[in-house]
Amino acid sequence: MEKFTTLDGVAAPLKIVNVDTDMIIPKQYLKTIKRTGLGTGLFSEMRYKDDGSENPDFVLNQSAYRHAKILVAGDNFGCGSSREHAPWALNDFGIRCVISTSFADIFYNNCFKNGILPIVVSKEDLGKLFDDADRGANATLSIDLAAQTIRGPDGGTLHFEIDPFRKRCLLEGLDDIGLTLEKAEHIVTYEGRKAVEQPWL
Repeated sequence: MEKFTTLDGVAAPLKIVNVDTDMIIPKQYLKTIKRTGLGTGLFSEMRYKDDGSENPDFVLNQSAYRHAKILVAGDNFGCGSSREHAPWALNDFGIRCVISTSFADIFYNNCFKNGILPIVVSKEDLGKLFDDADRGANATLSIDLAAQTIRGPDGGTLHFEIDPFRKRCLLEGLDDIGLTLEKAEHIVTYEGRKAVEQPWL
């Protein structure tokens, strides 16, 4: 998994509450088990019109936000079904951080397993970040995971909380497989012992 240490980028404002995983990546894109190629389907029902052309009113289709790395979103982001394709699609589009006042538990956990930082902030701080994001490509946010800070374009800084274990996993690029491989020496020792003690297994 790609490490997450610092991130500087444009933040796109998505002022919608209760964005569910079907809105993030609709069901027709769930046929693949690959983590790549899903960026085109991200928010597809809002990004595209019925004829397949882009909806110019959707934030990620606007020139200022086409290369956004951060999403500032309304309350309860990632609710609905547990599809892991949702963080896959965000990551494939280029979004490495989502900021909201609250997240659905499964989506929140899946973000950490896929190198995306979900940040929980207060309603007041979310309002400030929406103001920053509304300024477009000329106003970038800087996120420092080690320091647990978000710095706005005018130099103002917000602090956020994060579970220490999840923080370490992102900083070191450790997904579930990576965490398991950290114990490789112990696993080999255990398997060797079992091969002697219980050769019939």
